[in-house]
Amino acid sequence: QSHLVQSGGGLVQPGGSLRLSCTPSGFSLKYYAIGWFRQAPGKEREGVGCISTAGDTTLYHDSVKGRFTISRDGDKNTAYLQMNRLKPEDTAVYYCAATYRDSDAFRLNHTLYTYWGQGTQVTVSS
Repeated sequence: QSHLVQSGGGLVQPGGSLRLSCTPSGFSLKYYAIGWFRQAPGKEREGVGCISTAGDTTLYHDSVKGRFTISRDGDKNTAYLQMNRLKPEDTAVYYCAATYRDSDAFRLNHTLYTYWGQGTQVTVSS
């Protein structure tokens, strides 16, 4: 069954950095836009940002603009979420997801994504 495999995450102090990776199993990311989502305890899943299939357009939630960067590497068939200047309020389980259409991806609506990673915990605390 096709799905996404995530790596990275963990515990970091405020102001620190982490990078999450997302690699597909059973398909190629080449034809899919990628989104990153997060869910904190007691809160709904929210869109962090996304990147187009071609990798030339990105969109970010206002809360992470200027701190987070989404990228993709076609040769490695992998997408990344680079998180800098992390804050305690960034603490959540982070998910990567893939959808076939850029138009769906840029709505940052998790129900429009087809494939999902297993989720990885990011904790920002001193």
